[in-house]
Amino acid sequence: MKITSSAVSLNVDDVDASVDFLARHFGFTTQLAADGFASLARDDAGMNVVFLRRGLPTLPADQRDDRAGGLILAFVVDDLEGELTRLRAEGVTITMALTEEEWGERAFQVRDPNGVIIQLVDWSGGAAQG
Repeated sequence: MKITSSAVSLNVDDVDASVDFLARHFGFTTQLAADGFASLARDDAGMNVVFLRRGLPTLPADQRDDRAGGLILAFVVDDLEGELTRLRAEGVTITMALTEEEWGERAFQVRDPNGVIIQLVDWSGGAAQG
């Protein structure tokens, strides 16, 4: 098998709201879009983020009403504190304060308008790397 690209696909109620949030606050651009569907990318992200409207008939019946719950969309960044300051200045609510775990992960979280958890993280601090 050869993997040529990666994507995460999230079912949400309002595709446009999630697209706008990722574009405005995280610099993603729409690569493909149709009614109830959008695929976003960044040159440096290494993956696409796809939003599908819940109930879309093209989804398998057992997935149509699922939400993107229980998932954390994590982006590793170079300047965690700088991103925290920028997002606050843009009026984004920080839903999990900046934390540092014993294994060295430092992170904070926000939520998009559909409740998708977005975590910005760096793994360079704290304890010894394994």
